[in-house]
Amino acid sequence: MAHQQYTGSIPAQIEHISSDCTAAIAAATSLQELDTIRVAFIGRTGHIALLMGVLKELSAEEKREWGPKINTLKELLVLQYEERKKALEDAAHSAAAHKTATFDVTAYAPGQMRGSIHPYSTTIAEIEDIFISMGFEIVDGPELETDFYNFEALNIPDDHPARDMHDTFWLPKPHHLLRTHTSSVQVRALQNRKPPLAIAAPGRCFRHEATDASHDYIFMQCEGLIVSESISLSNLFAVTKTFLQRFFNTEQLAIRQRPGFFPFVEPGIEIDMSCPFCTEGCSTCKQSRWIEICGTGLVHPHVLRACGIDADRYTGCAFGFGLTRLVMLKYGIRDIRLLHEGRIEFLEQF
Repeated sequence: MAHQQYTGSIPAQIEHISSDCTAAIAAATSLQELDTIRVAFIGRTGHIALLMGVLKELSAEEKREWGPKINTLKELLVLQYEERKKALEDAAHSAAAHKTATFDVTAYAPGQMRGSIHPYSTTIAEIEDIFISMGFEIVDGPELETDFYNFEALNIPDDHPARDMHDTFWLPKPHHLLRTHTSSVQVRALQNRKPPLAIAAPGRCFRHEATDASHDYIFMQCEGLIVSESISLSNLFAVTKTFLQRFFNTEQLAIRQRPGFFPFVEPGIEIDMSCPFCTEGCSTCKQSRWIEICGTGLVHPHVLRACGIDADRYTGCAFGFGLTRLVMLKYGIRDIRLLHEGRIEFLEQF
């Protein structure tokens, strides 16, 4: 097309160029093809430019007659080009949108690497579903905490011996630390919400501990809190038992209570659950048929008052599960370090 030469009179060349270019533009099926047509006909070295060069050899009267007609032809062809260009661009956008909308994400791709969901993610999602079905709200809070939220508001003042049990990571910034439990989230929730409330707070915690098969300086917890009028131990036991039965998928699971001490609850209670994996004793329960599973109790009035709650009107219960322990129990994981090392052969199991 670009090498075709038009001869004859100017009127004949105008007619041929007009008909050929119009037909070529209408038949173009891609932007690249259309641009080739533009260069051939209306580009700086195209047929229109060559025809304008012929005018130099004409008389002044002929120039006045045919110059405007050639310019009109060029304007018409440029207009046709722009309209066809827009139509092709719109068609390309529509085709891309259709391809995206109908893309089959389940289609098999040969050689594609497959991922897996980390057992932490699976367990957290399951725990959240259980608590939401029981009417709880899932809440979160910062991992970098202040002394007030992590200790003082939880009835653990500066000189309290319970602080020694937490092996805290203190930060260079005064009174700041990496939270040692997710109980700090409960304090923030009590400050920002009015009773009655029921919340659950899964999340990471940090303690300065030596790493071995059963200890790590990063671990997961899930704290629960209920505050309302006339909350009692019966509410606490019913919630913890129901949660454990749903999590381990057995209605035969039983719980037992033992006295325990936690500064932010009074009385403090340790809860054991019957082993969900055996009936006569196994390595998981160390042949005892019972597994220590969570610390609980009624919220200490000092904690309620520190958060601006009327402790004479409202009572509450709190419980905390070692979420990492739940993961290890459910999946039979014997070494806590496997949860953080990122070993492909370990993660591929899930």
